[in-house]
Amino acid sequence: MSGVTLSRRLTLERPERVSDGAGGYAETWSALGTLWGDVQAKPGRMANGETGMVSVTGYRITLRAAPVGHSNRPQPGQRLRGQGRVFAINAVSEDAARPQYLICICEEEVTP
Repeated sequence: MSGVTLSRRLTLERPERVSDGAGGYAETWSALGTLWGDVQAKPGRMANGETGMVSVTGYRITLRAAPVGHSNRPQPGQRLRGQGRVFAINAVSEDAARPQYLICICEEEVTP
């Protein structure tokens, strides 16, 4: 990948458990900050979801690097949200060729 254009505004979110008032919990998402990224689609596939078949598309999202442990460094299990879309983060690694960037391997699920 030659030039990287970090032109997509994304919100980094993490899951949180909150009491449901009946002894259990509900999962919500809280924003950690705004990041700018380059979103590249990868080949998609059909998969079984909770309510039937869903279209799952893979994405490679490039972000500016942040140190391990910093709140702006994405982690697997978190997600990126932007322009009405949600990308679940599966893996994060440094870009070996360009250490100033991180690569997030993500998936977006869309019910057909």
